[in-house]
Amino acid sequence: MYNHGEYPPQPCEKIQETSVLDLFNRLIASLVWIALLAVFCIIALMPLQALDSVQAALTEIEGQLSLWRSASNTNFIIGQIAVAVSSVLLFGTLILLELWPRRQRGVRIHTREGGSAELDTSSVARRLAWHLDQLAEVITVLPDVKARGSSVDVRLEIETAPDVDVPMKTDEVVEVARDIIEQDMGLRLGKLDVRIRHAPFEEEWVA
Repeated sequence: MYNHGEYPPQPCEKIQETSVLDLFNRLIASLVWIALLAVFCIIALMPLQALDSVQAALTEIEGQLSLWRSASNTNFIIGQIAVAVSSVLLFGTLILLELWPRRQRGVRIHTREGGSAELDTSSVARRLAWHLDQLAEVITVLPDVKARGSSVDVRLEIETAPDVDVPMKTDEVVEVARDIIEQDMGLRLGKLDVRIRHAPFEEEWVA
């Protein structure tokens, strides 16, 4: 049976995970701000020259487009459609990813003294795995922890010895997991799903 004094306390770790989408957003935003800064600085220092340069560039682009269109109107229309479809796919995907609800990575903890902290779900999973692996007849533990509001849902994939008493071991795992989540970590346990599979029979398991 799990005992609070049996295992050394583990330090609380704050894990900062930056998603690829967040990094991409910051990169694009930085480039846009830098470009705008350069444009406004040029306009402020050389307003007439800047307008002349823009007008000349637009005139050149217009001439090039007219040349392509006169060369092959069909290919020009195909190019228009390709640019439009590519733009919709690219920016539509980015907008969808930005607006899509993301999985919550941390759960908020409130202390009796009025303080609060956010604990990453991967830290909860590692702590569960470490403690549950100490139980007798437990071989491997694969926890999956998901934050849901102020509580956590836990699914445990546990491999045990082939001759284990399944109901007794399940009760023990549930009791230890609940004790760790609610008492040691100060979280609220939502759903707890325990899935047990047996290791293959070997000579060492045979009495």
